[in-house]
Amino acid sequence: MSEGIKKVIGIFASVLGMILFLTALTAVTVVYLNSPPEEMKAQPVTVTFEVRKGESAGSAGQRLADEGFIRSRIFWNILCRLNKEHIKSGHFLIDMPASQLAIHKTLVTGRQILERVTVPEGFTLSKTALLFEEAGICPAGEFIACATESPVTARYGIPGGSMEGYLFPDTYFFPRGYPAERTVRAMADNFFSRIGEIDETLAAMPPGELNKTVILASIVEREYRIDEEAPLMAGVFANRLKIGMALQSCATVEYVITEIQGKPHPEILSTRDTEIRDPYNTYIRPGLPPGPICAPGMVALRAAFSPEKSDYLYFRLVDPASGKHYFSKTFDDHIRAGTLYTKGR
Repeated sequence: MSEGIKKVIGIFASVLGMILFLTALTAVTVVYLNSPPEEMKAQPVTVTFEVRKGESAGSAGQRLADEGFIRSRIFWNILCRLNKEHIKSGHFLIDMPASQLAIHKTLVTGRQILERVTVPEGFTLSKTALLFEEAGICPAGEFIACATESPVTARYGIPGGSMEGYLFPDTYFFPRGYPAERTVRAMADNFFSRIGEIDETLAAMPPGELNKTVILASIVEREYRIDEEAPLMAGVFANRLKIGMALQSCATVEYVITEIQGKPHPEILSTRDTEIRDPYNTYIRPGLPPGPICAPGMVALRAAFSPEKSDYLYFRLVDPASGKHYFSKTFDDHIRAGTLYTKGR
């Protein structure tokens, strides 16, 4: 073998050796930088990390490094440049110790913390908005804005420009910082899905007719205490509507006092309360109020869509503890039943 060939082979071997060395060094460096910090290896723990709305991947990486979740912000930036998937905003659960690749995947795929919020039957729009704000899901003001006079109400064809009554009371799971519009739409979609369980044709009712039924259901929701009495109450209101008689619902007066006037919920209604001049006061205004007064649940909705037929024109709460009502055909019988009670807060 000539000296020239030996020299070429020697150079090639040196270059190859250098390449292998650099490759091995790079691999070791990547493995090291990708691995969790030593202090995180001592005790497995699940941590919470928030990616703020509008925050860049670089900013999130800096905070991950500052909080000791990753070894290198530089390696994080390289990783984010190589992986074109964008991290999402929200609150995430990260099982530590975890590699940077695992953490990046979590922030991309969205293993977010979901807050559980239960909206009780009979809650108003304003009270529902506060529930979501307290859970950190969306600001109450944004929720109300999306549920009133917005493209959302137009999307569902809601008369009156308010989703009051159409946000179904249920248990919901949303991540913190969830858009208010998507929250409202999820609740509205649930409403139309649930009335479809009563009758699949109901969701296709003309908006005006559906709205009348929802208004009636919202009044029944705030009046009934015992499930079996709800259809009978709906029947009483239907009888009054047929003859042009005022509904005289205590629930509508409560709505005026608490939602429109912003006063505390009354324990007992006085004659003066029933004389408040407001379109929602069904003591002084015949017919249905301008809109729903709360979010009706399935019992009230079923009752409103299928009122029980009877000759009753009156009912009165006679046992606040059990929620039992007394139903009557005449005003004199109604008066003898006793004091006007309210359903409660």
